Amino acid sequence: MSTIEVIEADITTLGIDAIVNAANETLLGGGGVDGAIHRAAGPELVVACRALPQVRPNVRCPTGQARITPGFRLPAKYVIHTVGPVWRGGSAGEAEVLAGCYRESLRIAREHGVRNIAFPAISCGVYGYPLTAAAAIAVREARAIQHTDTCVARVLLCCFADAAAGIYRRMLRTDRA
Repeated sequence: MSTIEVIEADITTLGIDAIVNAANETLLGGGGVDGAIHRAAGPELVVACRALPQVRPNVRCPTGQARITPGFRLPAKYVIHTVGPVWRGGSAGEAEVLAGCYRESLRIAREHGVRNIAFPAISCGVYGYPLTAAAAIAVREARAIQHTDTCVARVLLCCFADAAAGIYRRMLRTDRA
């Protein structure tokens, strides 16, 4: 049975098997957590991302999917890159796409023998996803593997700020799905 924890930390400092990057479709870096991960991992990360095949021009990872690279200079062994949806008001399928980000990241984690994984608040920065709604999805998807996954032992929901961590903790306490 896997455990789910909410932590307040800089995801780039975690010495675990894998951290998840809230990336953009190019996988070549950006702002927020994406930029922080690229800076901390060093220039080797962008080289590895450039080596991933494009599925269409300038798209290495379509929204809702995930890809994996080594962590390079990060203390984490792997970076699992996923592209969350841009918030468009909630009626454009954003919830299902965001859930897919968690499912795909966990699928890739299992394929690579990842025992512990940390997720940031995917899509909650410049993509504008409401934090409470995103936290509910993150907790639901982490719980979905909690009793069935024999590989992933620990899921960390990593928040950069105390206010966000409080929302995730509240979701974890109240969501029993």
